[in-house]
Amino acid sequence: MPIGVPKVPYRIPGDEEATWVDLYNVMYQEMTLFLGGWLISGMAIFDTMQTVTPDIYTICLGIAASMASFILLGGEPTKRIAFPHARIMLHQPASAYYRARTPEFLLEVEHLHKVREMITRVYEVRTGKPFWVVSEDMERDVFMSADEAKAYGLVDIVGDEMIDKHCDTDPVWFPEMFKDW
Repeated sequence: MPIGVPKVPYRIPGDEEATWVDLYNVMYQEMTLFLGGWLISGMAIFDTMQTVTPDIYTICLGIAASMASFILLGGEPTKRIAFPHARIMLHQPASAYYRARTPEFLLEVEHLHKVREMITRVYEVRTGKPFWVVSEDMERDVFMSADEAKAYGLVDIVGDEMIDKHCDTDPVWFPEMFKDW
């Protein structure tokens, strides 16, 4: 049984009270994007992020796997954030052309090799890791915690560091404030 589009409370600028609005409209108003997906499309998004004037914040909630980790890396240095329980997965690009004829397959392999080298170079520059280290890490699926991703250079801030810097309340005791609600 369908339950409809999720709604969230949102205060429209100029209104005093919040109203229930479709989640998609709120995301549109806040200019929120969830990105990831295909290899070439992800590289195009990364390139666009590098050419726009405003700083791009990238935030990982949940998991940033494959191309999403590449897009996460594309945020402005010092403005790449992963929340404490986020997972970031790094791996080599893959292709679905294994059923193609041999000449097409060989062309695809050559193209994939060039793309892999380009992506590895970007990881090398943005993380500060040597090319061979990044290349070795991309050989298999590497899942990292937020802290491991920060140590690797994929993100600059782990979410709980933001809370510590910008909140007066100790996050451990925060739920105690609302125990009677």
